[in-house]
Formats: sequence, structure tokens, C-alpha cells
Amino acid sequence: MHHLPLIDLAVIAIYLLCMILVGVWFSRKNKNAAQFTTASGNIPGWALGLSLYATFLSSNTFLGVPGKSFGSNWNAFVFSLSMPAAAFIAARYFVPFYRHSGEVSAYTHLERRFGPWARTYAMICFILTQLARMGTIFFGVALALQALTGLEMRTIMTVTGSCIIVYTVLGGMEAVIWTEVLQGIIKTAGALIILGLVISGMQHGVTDIFHIGVADGKFSLGSFNILDLGSSTFWVVFLYGFFINLNNFGMDQNYVQRYHTARSAEEASRSIWVCVWWYVPVSLVFFFIGTALYAYVQQHPDMLAMIKQQVATERQVAPESLSPADYGDKVLPLFMVMKVPKGLLGLIVAAILSAAMSTVSSGMNSTATVFLKDIYQRYISPVSTPRKDMRVLYIATTVSGMLAIIFGIAMIGVKSILDMWWELSGIFAGGMLGLFLLGMISKTKNAAALTATIIGMLIIIWMSLSKYLPATWQHLRSPLHVHMIIVVGTLSIFLVGMLLSRLQAQPSSSSKTS
Repeated sequence: MHHLPLIDLAVIAIYLLCMILVGVWFSRKNKNAAQFTTASGNIPGWALGLSLYATFLSSNTFLGVPGKSFGSNWNAFVFSLSMPAAAFIAARYFVPFYRHSGEVSAYTHLERRFGPWARTYAMICFILTQLARMGTIFFGVALALQALTGLEMRTIMTVTGSCIIVYTVLGGMEAVIWTEVLQGIIKTAGALIILGLVISGMQHGVTDIFHIGVADGKFSLGSFNILDLGSSTFWVVFLYGFFINLNNFGMDQNYVQRYHTARSAEEASRSIWVCVWWYVPVSLVFFFIGTALYAYVQQHPDMLAMIKQQVATERQVAPESLSPADYGDKVLPLFMVMKVPKGLLGLIVAAILSAAMSTVSSGMNSTATVFLKDIYQRYISPVSTPRKDMRVLYIATTVSGMLAIIFGIAMIGVKSILDMWWELSGIFAGGMLGLFLLGMISKTKNAAALTATIIGMLIIIWMSLSKYLPATWQHLRSPLHVHMIIVVGTLSIFLVGMLLSRLQAQPSSSSKTS
């Protein structure tokens, strides 16, 4: 059992108390659903941009990215490089579309285009995506805090989750956004502090990191073979990142809902670029932290031996059988335990908590909003009252937080946080994005869209589960990398829908000619 120094515990306690007080402060304004879900459209663009940045920079980034970089290379950084392309499309087309529609829910448009089934399908995909995202985030923060405190991971998730539930329920979207502004700054500072400590622990500073990293191929962005879609090449990750970021900026309720909190459409569009210009360089810092830690343990073999022994004991295997990818997520937490001085350790823990809280709080609020708009008001009580709406939002926020904690507990033992999140998000988001693009760009009718969605879902299920087929059925397994699920799923729904729409139009045009 590790014991944090009193000064670090005080820093953590002050941080948690401040988050709850923010929720209490903004709770005075939450008199109706509009204030709770969109802050009545009073958020400045710069604050909204930092809020989006904080949501992107979750504990999956804070812990998963250094772990991934430590265990392999910078291939996953290509995800960040794809963001500007997706941001351009979202800022130019999606934000004006949503602001003009006036609908808080991202999925109301789908019902108008294709019927209730489309709205329900997208809503289910979104909720599953959010639970997966929040679950991996809870698991990531528990992984780090267990190393720092020795507390049981389930206890850490429960306590952390309870604090997030309290200030999110009390303060609504306005509390979420302003706490995220603070959290974004804290975790950026935390990353820079960690990097500085790692560099100071090297014999020749940054020079050694580059020498060791270059020698072992740690700065590689992956193969540039454009025809290889079965492995994690530069182009596979770029395609994955483009489609995931297009889904995030274009139809993820987390982001769409916040476009309505901005004072104008122009400020909402500008907030996307604020997010991108912050996230891309900061994510680069996290990748460099992973590479720096890799170089650090080469010069500090005692620490490397300790990490290997810890992971070997957990998995009941020999330490010699482990590769860097097997223990990458463990290195940063152990470094903090051993090397971060008193006082600063509390700030680093607060940064890790910030990374978790910012994404989870917005996920809880948006999930509650979807439940209110797309389930309660649509199917249960179309004619509701402000008091009932607020009660539903409070309950849905609490339940979504509790389910996220359960998801996080179920992920204990996962090898790589980042890999798990990327795979789950690709599975759940692929069909949703394809259907949305079909409805926004084409004139496809209901029947063609439904058929295309069913075909796309079958393809996504096959690509996701075929890897579990027995060896005798190996020829039926998907030859594509798991990152291609969202790419193929999105394109299959969109292209099949367009094709069916063309086929439906041909008979009518030929009959007019005759």
C-alpha cells in the first residue's frame, strides 16, 4: 500500500472540492432543460474550443498514448494528423447545418429523413460508444491511481465516478464546459511537467532520447504502403482517424450539443479549430513522453525490471516473455510513483483526474440529453413539463455515470487502453456515420437507407467478430485491419444506399420517357 504525502493529498482534495463547488455554483442557473443541456447559448468560442480539446484529451490520451508510444512507435500519432481534414468539413458544413436546424439532439434529423428507426439506431450506437469511451477512461485513471495509492481499482472508479456524477448533475452543461477549460489547462501543464522530469533523468537529456528512439525505430509513423490494408500502416490509421474525427465533429452528441452552447455559428465553427490547434501539438507531447520513457528505462534497468516483474506477477508469466507492448501502460504510473517529487505528484494526479473527468462529464451530460430528447420525449412523454424534464436529466445523468463505472470495472486486465478504445469506437461509430452522410448528402429514400444500414451492420459485425472464428474457418476471417471497420462500415452504408437509390430512380425515369 502506497501512501501519498499529505501535501499531495491536499492538492488532490482541493482540486476535487473545486470541481464540486463549480457544479454547486452553476446549479443556481439550472431551472430548465435548455440551460442544463446547452447553457442557454452563452458560451464564448474560445472556452468552447478548450472544452472540446479537454474532451479529446482524455485519460486514454494521458496514459494510453505514452503506453502505446513506449510499446511500439508513433504510428498512432497519424490519428492526430488527420484531425484538420475532418475539422475543415465539420466547421464548414456540419456546424451551420446543426445551428440552422435548432435541434439539440444530433439524431432528430435522421428521423425526418428516414423515419424513427434511423433515429433509434443512431441513438443506440451513440450510447454504446459513450459507455465504451467512459469505461476505458475510468479504467485508465484507475490504472494510474492504483500505482500511486495502492487502492483497489474498483474503489478508485467508484469514488472518482461519484465525484463526476455530483458536479455534472448539479451544474449541467455550463459546469461541464467551464470545468473542462480548467481541466484542459491542468492536464497540459501535467504533461509538460512529466516530460521535463523524464528529460532531467536522462544522462544527456533530449540527445539520448533521440539517439535511442531513432536506433529502435520509435519515431516511425508506420509503413507507407498504400495497398496494405491488413496492418496498421500510415494510411490505415489516417483513414481511421479521418472517419472517427468526422464522426466526432459531425454527429457525436458530445460535440453537436456544444455547438448550440456557442453564442453564434461562427464561434461554434471557430471552437473546432481551437480544439485542433491545441490537441495536435499536445498529443505530440504525449507521444514524446512515451518515447522518452522508453529511453529512460534503458538507462535505468532497475525500473524496467520492476515493471516486468509486476506485470509478470499479474499475468502469471515469466518476465522474460514480456515485450514493451505488454507493459507500456504501466510505465508512466510507476515513473510518477518513483520520480515525481512531493507537491508535484498531487498536481500530476489532479491532471490525470482532469483527463478522466472532462470527457466523462460531457459524456454523461450528452447521454442524458439523448435519453431526454430521443427516448423520453419521443416515446414516453411527448408532452412534458420543465420539472419532469429536469428530473429525467438528473436520473439519466446518474445512471449513465453508474453504467460507465461498471463498463470500466469490466475492462480490468485489458492489455492496451488505446487499442481497446479505438476498436470499440470503430465498431459502434461506423454505421452511425454512414447513415448520417447518406441522409445529408444524398436523396436516398427510407427503404434504400434501411437496406443499406442492415448490409453495413452485417459487414461491421463480420469484420469485428470474424477474428474469433476457429482456425479451420480462417478463410472467412476479415483480411483488413481492425481500424478499417469504421472506414468500410461507413462507406458500405453510404455507397450501397446511393446505389439502391439510383436503381429505384431508373424505372420511374424510363416510364416517363415511354
